[in-house]
Amino acid sequence: MSFSINYQVEDQLSVDEFISVLNRSTLGERRPVEDTERIADMLKNANLLVTARDNGALVGISRAITDFAFCTYLSDLAVDEAYQKQGIGKELIRQTKLAAPRAKLILLSAPKAVEYYPKIGMKHHPHCYFIDTVEELK
Repeated sequence: MSFSINYQVEDQLSVDEFISVLNRSTLGERRPVEDTERIADMLKNANLLVTARDNGALVGISRAITDFAFCTYLSDLAVDEAYQKQGIGKELIRQTKLAAPRAKLILLSAPKAVEYYPKIGMKHHPHCYFIDTVEELK
């Protein structure tokens, strides 16, 4: 199957459209898709949204936070399962990097995508730490 995909940086995206592509990509399993207020905040506070559209329909997204100088955190990379294995995810990463060329692109892989990133040339970094709540600090 061949698709005609258009990639672009977009300033705004609807909550419903974002939730839909998250669910169609399986990333919805790991995002608060039932909490539309939180999803709206995720969109509002991201400052780099790169989309992949097929005849206007959203089929992929890269949602990132960047200072455009030192680091870009790619928080969500989602491609509709019907469009996967076509190079769309890789192109979304490329377009995200092109939008902030001086910044190092950083992401945390979803468990289902751990094998994908090395295949497209991304390097693994073993030193990542996180907390979910402030109470976890000792």
